Amino acid sequence: MEEADAAAPTSWVVKAGGAILTLNSGIAIYRSGARGDAGAVAFVVASYAALLLLFACLRAYERAAPGAPARAQLKRAVWAATTLLTAMFAWKVAALMPWPVAAVVWGLSVATVLGGFFALFVRA
Repeated sequence: MEEADAAAPTSWVVKAGGAILTLNSGIAIYRSGARGDAGAVAFVVASYAALLLLFACLRAYERAAPGAPARAQLKRAVWAATTLLTAMFAWKVAALMPWPVAAVVWGLSVATVLGGFFALFVRA
């Protein structure tokens, strides 16, 4: 049963989620560009690209044969992409907060990255 699920075409829910993400990113780019906020445009483009990279790596990881060398490389790529996204969003959120809250945001981000590393590489 699991093999059939792995080979199944992408479900409509995944396609709808991707379409909504793309539409939302496009609207954010348009609005930020209209305000002349190049930094916000760059952030949206970079985060969208990082999410696409993460989704591609996850899909390739799921399709790779268990024990294949590519699986270990993909696991590292997944962790790197999630670390990138975590740092990007922490940077954006922390910039809006007073310094004590920003410190908490960064602390939680570091804990998330280290927890992901532990879960993917130490306990796996």
